Amino acid sequence: MRIVQPIRIQRMTSREGFGQSKVCACTLGVVAALAVFLLASDNAAAEESFSGPTFRKGMWRFVRTLELVLPSNGRQKLLEREMTRCVDPTQAMKATFSSPSIGNCHSSRPEKISNRYIFSNRCDYMGPVSTVITVLSDEAYTEVNEVHGQAPRKDRVVARRISDCHEDRASLGQPAGRPSEVSHDVEQETAEGEPL
Repeated sequence: MRIVQPIRIQRMTSREGFGQSKVCACTLGVVAALAVFLLASDNAAAEESFSGPTFRKGMWRFVRTLELVLPSNGRQKLLEREMTRCVDPTQAMKATFSSPSIGNCHSSRPEKISNRYIFSNRCDYMGPVSTVITVLSDEAYTEVNEVHGQAPRKDRVVARRISDCHEDRASLGQPAGRPSEVSHDVEQETAEGEPL
């Protein structure tokens, strides 16, 4: 009889444990749904509150230069990279303008002066940075990020839309541009002295 009693207690315990795990699973499901809802509403609010520049989607050329700022007001170029890709820069701007506070770094709101958006402090993967975005048109802009501190550096991006994306041209019934057409357009714009 003593053997039967522990088995009976084990069965009750396992049934009680099943009920508790079922409640935990339901609670976990509700918490997960609430978290997804809050993230979605934060993203929707960020979309609605975006008051930054908008740009045309298309094939964009980006030239990025990263420089180390030396104590004697000199600069040492660390990196220069060029990239051409089909993007919607407005989406990247939304991410820049919604830069959240990270740890002790608190992002400031941008100040708009003429065609420039100035962030005196923005939290970024590089740490606290000051950022100036200069909008030349809906097809061109520059972004300068300056990191101050032990290893001050300056990150500059010059961006210019050079054509429609190949899939956009195809959907409009236009022939896709040959690579030589795109490079000719870039050479012509550069020759005219406009920013890349």
